[in-house]
Amino acid sequence: MITAVLIDDDDNLRNGMKALLSLYAQEIKILGEASSVSAGITLMEEMQPDIAFLDIMMNDGTGFDILENLNEKYGKICSRIVFVTAHEKFAIKAFRFSALDFLLKPVDPEELQSVIGKIKSISHKNDESKTIELLLENITRKTENFKKIALSTSEGIHLFEIKDIIRCESVDNYTRFHVKNHKTILISKTLKEYEELLSDQGFERIHQSHLINLNELKSYIRKDGGFVIMSDDSQLPVSQRKKERLQDYISRL
Repeated sequence: MITAVLIDDDDNLRNGMKALLSLYAQEIKILGEASSVSAGITLMEEMQPDIAFLDIMMNDGTGFDILENLNEKYGKICSRIVFVTAHEKFAIKAFRFSALDFLLKPVDPEELQSVIGKIKSISHKNDESKTIELLLENITRKTENFKKIALSTSEGIHLFEIKDIIRCESVDNYTRFHVKNHKTILISKTLKEYEELLSDQGFERIHQSHLINLNELKSYIRKDGGFVIMSDDSQLPVSQRKKERLQDYISRL
């Protein structure tokens, strides 16, 4: 049995979430509900649930206010936060960089099942303190020029400076990250997802299997169909349709 609390100032949305959970996630037991920031803080401290389904915008503040108030304690009293939001695109991107779970209003049953399945598949107790701190930092700075990214594996959550990522490699439906001074790390998301996330951070998809940090590009070799040499001395092919864009970038250096 997985325990949970619902924190949202809209009674209808809380009732709707309860109905969805009873239909699609019967293993989750709702311990309590709250409709305000202050009540949400008290509820989480008293119930110490496995999951908190947390709304962002509430009448007396935000879900972030709850997390800031709980500060270091949330990792001890709640092992998983799932944000439920109709919030702006910027905040959604901040969630994705922080490797935190979120659901968009109105909640889609398939998305809910996906999030619950992901939570159940992680065998360890997940202390999200660092990733929540990263999220709060990004939200507070109100910029999409993020400095760090959280990568979640079955073993835990790893935080890296984005500038230290040399390249990302597609491995079936997984992505292998090659990071400076770190062993490679395999993430259960597609390269396309990280292309969308990192394209504004100085990364370029040069091949169906390779996404590179342009700041870590050492050289582009035109022979043998065209390939790049990265700072880790790896040699990666450049697809025909990506050559012109890559050469245009190099010409502007």
